[in-house]
Amino acid sequence: MKTRSLGIDSRVIRSTAQVSIYTILLILAILGNATLIGVIGKSVIVDRGGARNSDIIIINMALSNLLVSLMRNTVFVVSELGYELQSTEMLCQFLMGVWVWLRSVSVWSTFFLSAFHLMTLRRVFPTFGNSSQGASKKLLLSLCLIWLLNFICSIPAHVYSTKGGVNATESLMLVSSTTRPVLKCVWKFPSVFSGLAFATTSIVIHEMIPILLMALASVSSLYTLYNHARMRPTMQNAPVIKRIPAERRAAKVILALVTLFIISWGTSIVSVSYFNYNHSSSTEFLLIITRFSNIIFHALSPAALAFGHRRLRSFIKTMLTY
Repeated sequence: MKTRSLGIDSRVIRSTAQVSIYTILLILAILGNATLIGVIGKSVIVDRGGARNSDIIIINMALSNLLVSLMRNTVFVVSELGYELQSTEMLCQFLMGVWVWLRSVSVWSTFFLSAFHLMTLRRVFPTFGNSSQGASKKLLLSLCLIWLLNFICSIPAHVYSTKGGVNATESLMLVSSTTRPVLKCVWKFPSVFSGLAFATTSIVIHEMIPILLMALASVSSLYTLYNHARMRPTMQNAPVIKRIPAERRAAKVILALVTLFIISWGTSIVSVSYFNYNHSSSTEFLLIITRFSNIIFHALSPAALAFGHRRLRSFIKTMLTY
């Protein structure tokens, strides 16, 4: 696939202020998601009654977000700070595959959280509930399938990528997580058609479908809670209905996560696509917007989850009053 003469990464985040802000967001993303994993993971280990299924799902989502920040965003910051990072074709193939894999897992893990909450409210699968008998085998199998299936889908990113030349950039512009070369890693498909076919399939499967589904799941959860709240007092003995205040708070937190995800995703895709189709100096600011929109969700999602998780709120209060 042909490359253009001017790289995108060399034109993004030039000023010290922009690099500093991006670095702060990256640190927040790493510390926030690591804290989620540590605090909730500790409760999962020490809880004698067994792990709550919702905690397992949150850990899975935080892990995918943490790995994206460590594996890709950290590499970008290091390169922007002036350090020369050397890469080979084999390293580029490995990294491109891992970046697409982790990005896809992050999207589907976010959807899984909203879908799980909806199923809990509607009691479609009682074994998925927050019981005290430990994590459901079906739940663990579902999470393993998310990682496995997305790994299989990321294989083309591993096969059809290589190390580009100096200031090389892609003519492929549909895959949100890898349109901007890092370490000069670029796509190299046999033909333009095959590249567009992979990019289009990837954005539909790993971006549009899960985001549409998570939005519908979150809205359905709020609608279900609204109906539960209108039920008569004689129906107040149902386990889920008893926890309407907590479930309503959880639904709002998940809806906030989904909204944040859609905004960051949509901003990234629209900005990159518009820039790629309309190259001019007046559109370069879109690259800066894209760069920050990609990190904002990972940086702010732990804070959003803290509002809806009792152990996280307790941990934060302890740290602030220490």
